[in-house]
Amino acid sequence: MKLLNSKVALPLVLSGMMAVTAACGGTTPASSGNATDNKPAAEAEKKDAPAAKTAEPVKVVWWHSMGGELGKAVDKLVTDYNASQDKVKVEAVFQGTYDESLNKMKASMDSKSGPALIQVYEIGSRFMIDSKAITPMQTFIDKEKYDVSSLEENILNYYRFDGKLYSMPFNTSNPILYYNKNMFKDAGLDPEKPPTTYEELAEAAKKLTKDGKAGASFAIYGWFMEQLFANQGAELVNNGNGRTQLATESLLASEPGVKTMTWWKQMIDDKTMLNLGRKTDDTKKAFAAGQIAMTLDSTASLRGIVNSAEGKFEVGTAFLPKPAGAKEGGVIVGGASLYIMNNRSDAEQQGAWDFIKFLADPKQQAVWSVNTGYFPITKKAYDEQLVKDNMTKYPQFKTAVDQLHSTKANLATQGAVMGVFPEARQLTEGAMEEILTGKKDAKTALEGAAKEITTKIGNYNKTVSK
Repeated sequence: MKLLNSKVALPLVLSGMMAVTAACGGTTPASSGNATDNKPAAEAEKKDAPAAKTAEPVKVVWWHSMGGELGKAVDKLVTDYNASQDKVKVEAVFQGTYDESLNKMKASMDSKSGPALIQVYEIGSRFMIDSKAITPMQTFIDKEKYDVSSLEENILNYYRFDGKLYSMPFNTSNPILYYNKNMFKDAGLDPEKPPTTYEELAEAAKKLTKDGKAGASFAIYGWFMEQLFANQGAELVNNGNGRTQLATESLLASEPGVKTMTWWKQMIDDKTMLNLGRKTDDTKKAFAAGQIAMTLDSTASLRGIVNSAEGKFEVGTAFLPKPAGAKEGGVIVGGASLYIMNNRSDAEQQGAWDFIKFLADPKQQAVWSVNTGYFPITKKAYDEQLVKDNMTKYPQFKTAVDQLHSTKANLATQGAVMGVFPEARQLTEGAMEEILTGKKDAKTALEGAAKEITTKIGNYNKTVSK
């Protein structure tokens, strides 16, 4: 595709990332020598002569959106890489939320003020490809015959288009069901047999709702809707989820969407589920306080959720639920990946690629996963003792790994792609809110959102041509 307008505007999406400034990586100091007095004069003079100037390391600027503790984990990776060699110096620069970083990148595209490497959230994939501003990761992989066989196939699948990998996965997560095992016991439910279907979850919520506590609460989050589609083997947009050719229509109001929101709303009506709004932090707090028995959240939140419940109750984890009899599906990876910008020098691009290979190393992936809660992108990281010890401390994480590995690879679980995904997610959340607050029925609200999304997809598609 050729981008007709390199300033395609992607809308801002609310983000909960905490802004902190990432520190630059360290450098390796140059060594120096002194002449000895007991050598011949000529040799001493040679020793005293200025040393040949060594080549400066290639500077690779990396824009990222990892704040708070995640930012510290990024800084460690950069520091470790810079200390491991002297050819490349990576400088990590925090750029705010994913949307803020992407907007800054777009503003820098006509100049060389941007980065060599940028972290972009998964729903920005279509724009990044259409922008023609990147060198596909496949270029470096093919040139070097780099072996990707040990990388997680279900993670790579999201970032592959027409068999080509455009970016390298970096921080990856998916949603799971969290539940309070103590509340399950008190309600006469088997804490080792969590609900796996919509129907089972609704029944469990009824039994768990008592003594002023609710059975469940799910945040109004478009990502959950996208995942619940994929878990039914259902595509969110047409044309093979936008992967066989550009998507032209939203399928949000199709049967899987209506079924999901009807189920969700019925639990609200039954007063077995609380509607706590759009912020996942609010459902996390309610879960930690023992006010709700079940919630949906990212695998990246697992350690925080388990730690917040420590001493109060045992946290259980389970696969994302699906309707009984649903088609084969699974979860879509969330998070972000790394893109190499093509307006930087060959040396910078090659330096960025070298850093990416360092990040993909099992040892580095082990450190990253243990310190952040994100999945390792390589299966070999699970052989690292650091990861084994972490799994022992947080056995709930095995649920997340098993769910990723059991996901059936198809166009639904590969994930939808569209140039207006951030806007589509916002419109989806608006429709979900209308349904759960009783303003509109599921079919009407989803049809309205789907129509708006389809219009925006059409407008975006006009900015690109084959």
